[in-house]
Amino acid sequence: MKNRKPIRSFRDLEVYQNTYEASLEVIRKIVPKLPKNEQYDLADQLRRSSKAIPRLIVEGYSKKHQAKGFQKYLDDAIGESNETIVSLSHARDLYSNFVDPKLCDELIVIYDRSSRQMFNLAAAWRDFRSRK
Repeated sequence: MKNRKPIRSFRDLEVYQNTYEASLEVIRKIVPKLPKNEQYDLADQLRRSSKAIPRLIVEGYSKKHQAKGFQKYLDDAIGESNETIVSLSHARDLYSNFVDPKLCDELIVIYDRSSRQMFNLAAAWRDFRSRK
C-alpha cells in the first residue's frame, strides 16, 4: 500500500490535483486550437465542463459532513467529467487536423480514471461515515 499523507484540505485529494491540471491542459492546449466555428459550442463546453470538475470536488469536500451533499457534488463532478470525455472525443474525431489527437487521448484517460476515483471516494466516504 502506498504511503499516503493525511487529507487536510481538498488540495490533498489526488482527484482534485489531476482534474485541476487536466483542466489547464484543456484550456491552454485544446480549446484555442479548435476552429472558429466551434468557439461558441465545443470550445465553450470544454471550458465549462473541465473547469467545473475540480470546483465541484472542492464544493463537495466542503460539505463532507453532509453525506447527501458530498455525494451530490461528486455525482455532478462525475457527470461533468463524462461530458468532458465526450467533448474531447468530438475534438479528436472531428478536428484532428487542429488539435493533437494523442493529447486528447491522454486527457480522456485522466478524466476516465478521475471519474472512477470520484465514485470510489464517495463509496469510501459513505462506508467511513456509517462506521462512526
